[in-house]
Amino acid sequence: MATTAEYGLGEHMFPRGWFMVGTSEDATTVPKAVRFFGEDMVLYRGESGRVFLVEAYCPHMGTHLANNSTSYVITDKEHVEGDNIRCPYHGWRFGPDGQCNDIPYSPAPPPKKACLKNWQVEEKAGCIWMWHDEEGGEPEYDLPNFEMYDQPHWVNWEIDVLGELDCHPQEVVDNMVDKGHLGPVHGSMDMVLFENVFDDHCIRQILTAGHKTLAGSGGEPMTNDTWYTGPGILQSVMIGEFPSHMLIAHTPVDDGRITVWHALMVKVANQTPTEEDVAMARGYQQASLAAFSQDFEIWANKRPCLNPMMVKGDGPFDKLRIWYRQFFNPRARAGEFQKRANGKYVSRGTINDPWDQVA
Repeated sequence: MATTAEYGLGEHMFPRGWFMVGTSEDATTVPKAVRFFGEDMVLYRGESGRVFLVEAYCPHMGTHLANNSTSYVITDKEHVEGDNIRCPYHGWRFGPDGQCNDIPYSPAPPPKKACLKNWQVEEKAGCIWMWHDEEGGEPEYDLPNFEMYDQPHWVNWEIDVLGELDCHPQEVVDNMVDKGHLGPVHGSMDMVLFENVFDDHCIRQILTAGHKTLAGSGGEPMTNDTWYTGPGILQSVMIGEFPSHMLIAHTPVDDGRITVWHALMVKVANQTPTEEDVAMARGYQQASLAAFSQDFEIWANKRPCLNPMMVKGDGPFDKLRIWYRQFFNPRARAGEFQKRANGKYVSRGTINDPWDQVA
């Protein structure tokens, strides 16, 4: 798959923003090796319950901090002490701030350069999120609250781990404005409305249409409200007999390769969901995953689209790609790209906006 430079996105190889790096179950007191943004990392949960993400290799002699099962540091259960992590090779211990705070065999204070790079992480809605910024700045927008999680009437999602995909995230984000694929790929029909709203670091898609299987022939059209908060977190709400709230998260592993997750919450009649409610919600989630897998298969089997060949009836790919560039350039330039993209764009060729209204 093509690289960020080939797409001409900007100065940075990877985008700035909040990104998913695992589920809550992934973060335990047994450190886990992960890789994102071209770097090997270690994810672990301290004894306080807090989650930490640090670079994988000890600055002393380059040992991987997670990939070991035989050192006595591991077998004696000294790998995680409090919120600290020990290297399995020489036992150097690093605190939550990444600084080495103990060398068990040396009376000298640890060198100041003995420090692990670490990233800001938050745990919400059963997921672990990290802030990534190649400039090293603090978050410039908040992580979504995922308000429905753990609320009455809602069946919490289970996270579907789709794994890694050789695809640049540009191809994934393009879906937000891709009106033309909804019929052939997903079975949308009798489209009433397709519009996009760009608002600084967010982009929204409003779709009202029938569906070959979910609505049926002659059924009432459904409305989906879908939005990105930053470049890596998509949420979508579908209103119906059982309202649903979908999550799709994708995070760069290397330039042109991503990891992808999917999940779905469902609202039920009972304030405390019953076993039957949960089973029904899991069925909804499987249907949602099947629909998303239709996109996943396309992305896995296409060549890079460096310059979309836009025709009448397409959504605003040009504005989407301008909007996306804000995350690949210094944050001081973000407003420049937002100003060029911000606004509401209604795609023609729908019942509300038919072709005969086009000049």
